[in-house]
Amino acid sequence: MKNTQKSQIVFNPLPAVAIGGPSHSGKSVLAYSLTRALRERGVPHYLLRAYPPDYEGDWFHEGEPDTVRHLRMKGARSEAWLPLLRRDVARRHLPLIVDVGGLPTPAQETILDNCTHAILLIPNDEARREWAARFARHGLVLLADLRSDLHGENRLEQEEPLVRGTLAGLERGCRAEGAAFGALVMRLSELFIAASPGLRRRHLESAPVELCVDLERLARQMGRDPNRWQPQDLPAVLDYLPALEPVALYGRGPNWLYAAAAAHALPAPFFLFDVRLGWVKAPIIPGGDPTPEGPLTVGQRTLPGARLLEFSLPDAYLDITEVDELHLLPCPAGGAILSGKLPLWLWAALVRACDARWVAVVQPQLPGAVVVRSRSGEPAVGTVIPVPEVRPALRRGVETPR
Repeated sequence: MKNTQKSQIVFNPLPAVAIGGPSHSGKSVLAYSLTRALRERGVPHYLLRAYPPDYEGDWFHEGEPDTVRHLRMKGARSEAWLPLLRRDVARRHLPLIVDVGGLPTPAQETILDNCTHAILLIPNDEARREWAARFARHGLVLLADLRSDLHGENRLEQEEPLVRGTLAGLERGCRAEGAAFGALVMRLSELFIAASPGLRRRHLESAPVELCVDLERLARQMGRDPNRWQPQDLPAVLDYLPALEPVALYGRGPNWLYAAAAAHALPAPFFLFDVRLGWVKAPIIPGGDPTPEGPLTVGQRTLPGARLLEFSLPDAYLDITEVDELHLLPCPAGGAILSGKLPLWLWAALVRACDARWVAVVQPQLPGAVVVRSRSGEPAVGTVIPVPEVRPALRRGVETPR
């Protein structure tokens, strides 16, 4: 008998707020400004850039321009990322701010089916009509209708029932400000907090191991800013964490912090909370020669005393279930510097798999790579190693000239 049972649609009570408007209207600057302001207020949320990922993140707004220029990649070789991203928005574990890009295709626009609210950021009336109609097609509740004016003045025209006004000067290197921006931050704060009471506690209580470290709480105990971890904090963090024992990390933190904690736990398992997936275990990357059609591209360059491995994701998104298709190039005997825009669970897996004498990872906000694992203690964990300009990998396993 034919199975006619339909899959059940599960309602997610956490809001997902889409930011929409044409290209070059300042959406990425607004999104970055919002997430910074919400973090400073301790509001639980996550910023998801839900378009053909071009590797933009906080590092794009905070990193050195030369480094950012070389790391940034546009597009993807296919739309394999799209159903995975739709799944992630639908299964969100935190309230989301969703930047859908300026030119979504009809297929990409379906991401809006899993959003709940919307923010308009538009330069003119024609763009407003287009994006308002797009949001209406997907039944989104409009929170703000904002005009983007690069050389204008910030202005608040209305707070209720939705925020109206002008945001000026939304260009890279700047943060949104003004009364309209403040009203929008307040609106999102109220929405996100009301929808997620006890969320952090529930996440922590569901950790798969006994030792679960809340990075925000740890930072405050150490007298650090939880939104501004520094490489020199690493020795104190690793002194706090027991070595060789299972551990789980929760909360925002740079790639090098997660990588160092994952290596510190070896050979015990390491877990982290991924806002897209929930609790995940750092996977084991199998041995073997990489293949050109694989989901992870690796290029390499020889540097003084180290080898630079540059990673990129040709399909723009790597699902954790694809880990069996990954293969890491043989690690150098000396130092290994890892670079790329990768999910935290993959950073953890790569550093645990790399058996070099010392391993460092690049964070574009910093002028170099942070040592996260060191067999001999030289260079010490937390040391920042200067690195020549980094760029996306060119071809898998092929050494590129210095």
